[in-house]
Amino acid sequence: MASSVISSCFSTVARRRISSSLPIVPSQSQSHPSSFATRNSPFVSIKASNAERIQEAFGSDPSSTPASASSSQVQTGIWIWRGYRIRYQYAGTAGPALVLIHGFGANSDHWRKNIPFLAASNSVYAIDLIGYGYSDKPNPRELGGSFYTFDTWADQLNSFCSEVVGDRAFFICNSIGGLVGLQAAVTDPSICKGIVLLDISLRMLHIKKQPWYGRPFIKSFQSLLRNTPVGKLFFNAVATSDSVKSILCQCYHDTSAVTDELVQIILQPGLDPGAADVFLEFICYSDGPLPEELLPKVECPVLVAWGEKDPWEPVELGRAYADFKAVEDFIVLPNVGHCPQDEAPDLVNPMVESFVRRHN
Repeated sequence: MASSVISSCFSTVARRRISSSLPIVPSQSQSHPSSFATRNSPFVSIKASNAERIQEAFGSDPSSTPASASSSQVQTGIWIWRGYRIRYQYAGTAGPALVLIHGFGANSDHWRKNIPFLAASNSVYAIDLIGYGYSDKPNPRELGGSFYTFDTWADQLNSFCSEVVGDRAFFICNSIGGLVGLQAAVTDPSICKGIVLLDISLRMLHIKKQPWYGRPFIKSFQSLLRNTPVGKLFFNAVATSDSVKSILCQCYHDTSAVTDELVQIILQPGLDPGAADVFLEFICYSDGPLPEELLPKVECPVLVAWGEKDPWEPVELGRAYADFKAVEDFIVLPNVGHCPQDEAPDLVNPMVESFVRRHN
């Protein structure tokens, strides 16, 4: 995902430099109806038997929210981990535990359309990974070595389940959050009961996915961002309402979902001290695990769902994950972009509910 974000950021900054007076014009897309039943295309599944079970579980109107969901009060907590303050949100007091894990540059507020629904029958937690959202953002240069890695976040997630959740949990993940969930499940298989991966990052900027002749260029580019003023200038150009909105309009197929509220949800924590260092550190992180390296090691069931119109992580490449033994189904979400949980909660929420019921 980082390579796509970089490309999107550079194109956004370039357009702003050409004419700062031009309004942002999102790409054309059809607005999603509020009900799954009114969509022209059903879920497209590679493994039909599982898709049929999921669709049966939806009922006639899977987008309808249970009455108790609207009354599930979402609360905010602070957890101290390794001496750092970690922000999380939670709702629901009964049923299996679900931990929601956000993607790059996002935070637990990105699950605001999912927590109340899922909390009607589950104990739901959404966590801000360290370095993101309203969790602490320690300076990686002061810590020595690599800190913002999937090993770090996996340890954070497993510790959170042990110390806060107090139970085994299902991991519901978007984008790089999917790598965090997989790494955590591999590191300690006793904690995770199942994983839902929503448009998991393919990590196309990973050093293993680059031709040998391109690797020196990538390393030089990363060094430029991390070790010169260029990186901070780049971040400052991106960390504006207009830039964030433009980038979101690129990755959401239904651009009507890119509201001012969403822009502020993503932007505000990014203005905190230390956010620029975290941003630059991660986009320069081109090693670590790949999804295809972690999936063979996962012992719990995995459901992969993918936005059909994801411009950052193409569904055509993601389909290969259906072949792994742990993956019980691969679901294509029609007319949806990179963040299905926010763009199409009417599809994602009942799908997660069905998966959890089946494996609890």
